[in-house]
Amino acid sequence: MEMTDIQYEVIVVGGGNAALCAAISASDAGAKVLLLERAPEEERGGNSSFTEGLLRCVYNGSDDIRALSPDLSEEEMKSDFGAYTEEKFFDDMARITQNRTDPDLCEILVRGSHATMHWLQDKGVRWIPQFGRQSFKIEGKYTFWGGATLAASGGGRGLVDTLYKAAGKAGVQVHYSAWVRELLHSDAGMRGVVVRLNGVTREIRAKCVILACGGFEANTEWRSRYLGKGWDLAKVRGSKYNTGDGLDMALRIGAQPCGHWSGCHSVGWERYATDFGDFSVTDDYERDSYPFSIMVNAEGKRFLDEGADIRNYTYAKYGRIILEQPGQFAWQIFDSSVTHLLRPEYRSRHVTKVKAMSLEELADELEDVNRERLLNTIREFNAAVKREVPFNPNVKDGRAATGLEVPRSNWAIPLENPPFEAYAVTCGITFTFGGLKITPGAQVVDTNHQPIPGLYAAGEMVGGLFYFNYPGSTGLMSGAVFGRLAGRSAAAAAKLVEAA
Repeated sequence: MEMTDIQYEVIVVGGGNAALCAAISASDAGAKVLLLERAPEEERGGNSSFTEGLLRCVYNGSDDIRALSPDLSEEEMKSDFGAYTEEKFFDDMARITQNRTDPDLCEILVRGSHATMHWLQDKGVRWIPQFGRQSFKIEGKYTFWGGATLAASGGGRGLVDTLYKAAGKAGVQVHYSAWVRELLHSDAGMRGVVVRLNGVTREIRAKCVILACGGFEANTEWRSRYLGKGWDLAKVRGSKYNTGDGLDMALRIGAQPCGHWSGCHSVGWERYATDFGDFSVTDDYERDSYPFSIMVNAEGKRFLDEGADIRNYTYAKYGRIILEQPGQFAWQIFDSSVTHLLRPEYRSRHVTKVKAMSLEELADELEDVNRERLLNTIREFNAAVKREVPFNPNVKDGRAATGLEVPRSNWAIPLENPPFEAYAVTCGITFTFGGLKITPGAQVVDTNHQPIPGLYAAGEMVGGLFYFNYPGSTGLMSGAVFGRLAGRSAAAAAKLVEAA
């Protein structure tokens, strides 16, 4: 094993949004920083690179949007951006996690969200409202819903590329294809890491280490162990490098596991998608317009309330339910009256789609679905729709289908106007919810409930924020908020070690 002659004050393990925010923040605070990214340069960015670049944040109206997106035209500013207050963010986190979210961490996340957007803007990130993905145009005006309004220009890859440029300007040194295998640790705290770099295993010394290298969603064995039966069959939406190495290293030195280790963010995903994320096609695999569909399994039965809430508050838990269905798949079926509302990925080349001019023909085409049960399901659904309630895609409209075995709460559209379209989906896992216990300063806590000197965590590795479900676009915001916090804390701790 080789030793490096260079000593760093802070080593950041990871290469996505959280890691980059941590590295930039530590460098801004005066620390000498090394970032170790396991992926090669062309695959850098972790799961962040596979996202739409949306960040959920507090804002109090159009003036706040204008400040974050100053290039908007006067016509674009006529959109109804609404507001997303701290109170609403807190309410969403409590409701979606069934009141289990850690109150201290949740407060840091919510209260830090708006300032973090401006910090990222100062680092070069350009924010653009998500017209068409987070809003619908009604009577000539875009109306935003769901609390996730702004995305980074260029999506997740644009965000990551901008942050790498900012890291370079800040003096952060970056190594790619750097597979960190072990934490160097003593009674006094962190001493650095063991990393396989350019085919050589070596030790690199540092006063503090920040772990921001993702969860275990790309580890088939860990998914089966912690998430349960069938999870080895899920598709991985993002990076193939998020195999839980950081968690494993931390647990081996006594870090305390925290949060929902049997829970994860999982969505409806193209049934025949690649096993792992692929930059060239991943954007085409999402299937998130299900609130306007009925979703049926191989038995021809509906199995969830497609219209329980706005997409941003249900999509991250419905993947698990799809995985539990026979054959681990389902079909989303749409009436032609709503197909114009489908997100752009439904019109991509990488889609398993059936189109038919009659329901009988559609049932014939869906060869892996019980035909008679499917037709009966559709007849029962059509008869149950409360047609007197007007359809409104921008709000929970109360257009229900009542008296059914599986309730339908909103956006119930009878299937009666051909052509009908059906799309095949399976489960795509995004990230895992189980992580490490941290202090309000992002320092990792051990199983004796004591902070581990010199060890910090951010991003998916933070446990205790998300349980069961997840408000859409909170992950990137969490990574940025806790990355900044971990960077500041680690830099300050490194200075104290140096002074001692």
